[in-house]
Amino acid sequence: MTTVARIADSIAERIISGALEPGAPLRQDHVAREFKSSHVPVREAFRQLQAQHLVVAVPRRGVRVAPLDTRSVKEIAEMRAALEVVALRHSGPRLTTGHLTQIELALIEGDNAKTVEEFEMANRAFHQALVAPCGMPRLLASLDGLQLANSRLVFAMARSVGWRPRSNQDHRLILQALRTRNLDQACNLLTRHIQTIERLALPAS
Repeated sequence: MTTVARIADSIAERIISGALEPGAPLRQDHVAREFKSSHVPVREAFRQLQAQHLVVAVPRRGVRVAPLDTRSVKEIAEMRAALEVVALRHSGPRLTTGHLTQIELALIEGDNAKTVEEFEMANRAFHQALVAPCGMPRLLASLDGLQLANSRLVFAMARSVGWRPRSNQDHRLILQALRTRNLDQACNLLTRHIQTIERLALPAS
């Protein structure tokens, strides 16, 4: 793992878990000292985190943890709904039996999750498996960043209102639609699912 990746992954984990709160400043010199690096990889790590919607660069105030306000939640949800559906439309016709099995395994792992951390890992795997065959690497990279931002919302909601193990009916319906090759229905269900996450997250923002 490169120094840039090590710094970006470590800070992303802290932001997603809530250890670094919205609006918290990130000082280049402090981060460079912590990771025993120069400022160059720190700046590149900050750029990666900004592309993942986890930090923002504020004029005259430097880099800060991105907010989790109503506007940010809506922006993340709308971007995901638009881009993930585009990816699914390209991915759907290419889904093989093996791909569908991988999606189902992620669904089962989510259903069996005992902690919010296990659930979110399975949730991320489910959404990545849906779109992986789309053959559009730039789109997938954008979705990876948005999914990390979404993970942050899930952890924030868990801290606010608690979390308990449950079956994800939306995921099950999406998989059923894909198994029957009803791509329009799968895309409509995916859009509704993402919009539901937005509605749940807004009170906690």
